[in-house]
Amino acid sequence: MANSITADEIREQFSQAMSAMYQQEVPQYGTLLELVADVNLAVLENNPQLHEKMVNADELARLNVERHGAIRVGTAQELATLRRMFAIMGMYPVSYYDLSQAGVPVHSTAFRPIDDASLARNPFRVFTSLLRLELIENEILRQKAAEILRQRDIFTPRCRQLLEEYEQQGGFNETQAQEFVQEALETFRWH
Repeated sequence: MANSITADEIREQFSQAMSAMYQQEVPQYGTLLELVADVNLAVLENNPQLHEKMVNADELARLNVERHGAIRVGTAQELATLRRMFAIMGMYPVSYYDLSQAGVPVHSTAFRPIDDASLARNPFRVFTSLLRLELIENEILRQKAAEILRQRDIFTPRCRQLLEEYEQQGGFNETQAQEFVQEALETFRWH
């Protein structure tokens, strides 16, 4: 596709948009980011050797890059759609966590970039958990959860359309990528 934008660029835009959204929803998060940046700066100012080591390893620019997001979904279909969404951002499932062993009825993975160049550019990952209805022992609660999940759609109609467009075209141009980031962001917004 002509003038296509890379998965790394889309992931970077998405992680920045997630951060901005979360700072609006939870203002103290912005305060935390400022505190972390101040501490990082103070440590580097007081430790020139560490500063030089980070510069030489090309790590300084990534120091304050936010690296984590999280989402819990309720159905295998939601997880499959997230997989498609994250693939556009160059993020793939890595590792498996069975939280049922800790009494939590979910299993999880982390979607993240897997090649060194993409990790170096932006290591953003999203911990993704899937509710396991079959592990909810209370029958009434399990049925109520199943009913709620049947009635909801966590993806906007336009997000679904953009997923189809991407898969048919094999990429996005800048305008489509920006729209995709905004539509994908709605899946993570506190409603």
